Amino acid sequence: MQTPSEPPVKTGIVALIGPPNVGKSTLLNRLLGQKISIVSPKPQTTRNRITGIINGPDHQVVLLDTPGLHRARSPLNLGMVKTALDTLPEVDAVLFMIDVTLPLPGQETSPLHYLKGTDKPVLLTVNKIDLVEKARLLPVLDAYRTLFPFAAMIPISAKDGDGTAQLLREIMALLPAGPRLYPEDIPTDVTERFIVGEIIREKIFLRISQEVPYSTAVVVDSFQEDETRGCVTIHATILVEKASQKGIIIGKGGTMLREIGKAARREIEELLDFQVMLKLWVKVQKNWSTNRRFLTELGL
Repeated sequence: MQTPSEPPVKTGIVALIGPPNVGKSTLLNRLLGQKISIVSPKPQTTRNRITGIINGPDHQVVLLDTPGLHRARSPLNLGMVKTALDTLPEVDAVLFMIDVTLPLPGQETSPLHYLKGTDKPVLLTVNKIDLVEKARLLPVLDAYRTLFPFAAMIPISAKDGDGTAQLLREIMALLPAGPRLYPEDIPTDVTERFIVGEIIREKIFLRISQEVPYSTAVVVDSFQEDETRGCVTIHATILVEKASQKGIIIGKGGTMLREIGKAARREIEELLDFQVMLKLWVKVQKNWSTNRRFLTELGL
């Protein structure tokens, strides 16, 4: 925490919400300058709330990356939407992100209805401008202006970084001055163990094209650091719901599981700055995604 001798900074908590696959996690990683939240081309990759702490000499923005807002029916997906909406009462401002390449929504189809009743200022963050001509941008801004009283509208490319400096300035303009909420040297409050599990899950999403990734969860069973050897040994279990899904994750002769493990290990070593021995197992746990007790244990 800030000591009494330190000057106040612009600081507060900001929720990053929007439909699935619009680039929320990519933006979080861009603003942090490092990867904290996993990314894949598939929607609904993010399941938990991820906290990113953006520090500067005159600001500290605590950005909450949330699961995508979508029509949910299963306990897993209902829990994901609830995780996103539960952030709203505790924040100072909201970033509502959209994908400029998608068709314009109407009053009934826009997930903006989730924001009805909020008394927090909302910034419209229009992402993926690198993929469209500038002429496409004005109709999008005009359409969204009629849907909600946004505090500001900021076109960005989370991938390339265009517009993100302006976005940060707009965020800071909405935040109060006060002491930092976290120490300056930490980028997130999630544990390394959690991030390791997410990295493994990301590699599954990136390498398996069927719906199987949505039926997988990762549990890090043990995380043992040996400083004398400069090595971390990690044991993790990939949970699936059916035996057929287990076969797909393992692959012929174990090739897919080895590929997932190799890619995950490489990224985990970059994260921990240690040599990593990663041991993966695949286990069938029927209907885990509809088991509310188990979902609670997973933080979902």
